[in-house]
Amino acid sequence: MTGSGRPGGFLALTALLVVAAPVRNAEGGWRVADSPAEVAGSVACPGWAGPEYYQFPMVSTKRVPGTGNASGVGEVNFAPSPYGVALESDGSYRYDFTIRFERLGPARGGTYVVWTTTPELDQIALAGELTNPAGFSGEVAWNKFLVVVTLEPAFDPGATMWTGPVVIRGMSRSGMMHTMAGHGPFEEKNCAAYGYE
Repeated sequence: MTGSGRPGGFLALTALLVVAAPVRNAEGGWRVADSPAEVAGSVACPGWAGPEYYQFPMVSTKRVPGTGNASGVGEVNFAPSPYGVALESDGSYRYDFTIRFERLGPARGGTYVVWTTTPELDQIALAGELTNPAGFSGEVAWNKFLVVVTLEPAFDPGATMWTGPVVIRGMSRSGMMHTMAGHGPFEEKNCAAYGYE
């Protein structure tokens, strides 16, 4: 095949564009990538802290002794992918989240366990055991979600729902966004049902 329909020319141009993509150098400036693999590695941005807007507060429920003064912050980033964004099999975005705590004492009579759930609590996923009271990192595949830390008697990797009291929880910024479609002019979403006012 010749002319503009030649696949070889298109592939060569694509390779040129990928190789010519900018990546960070060791000094924090920019330079041209040496290979497509280097571009793929730079997209993940390891250790990159997202904008403040992607952070959300972690709030103590004050239901567990020794945790009433605990507070924290959560942060959401896109999960690393050589294609720019990572997707689940159903097409939803996959996110990395990190939660950091202050004044969260060691678990008494059990262990802290981290969960993610939709705002309606109709889907719940076990994220893992909080072995370091300073923080935790995990993954979530919902656009709007809650991060819930509970006190459990022991960590059960096969658990599908928490049984202990909620120690601290936070809602993603996207979860705080509500539509007024279908509501009357004097009605609004009941945020207090989720623990926010």
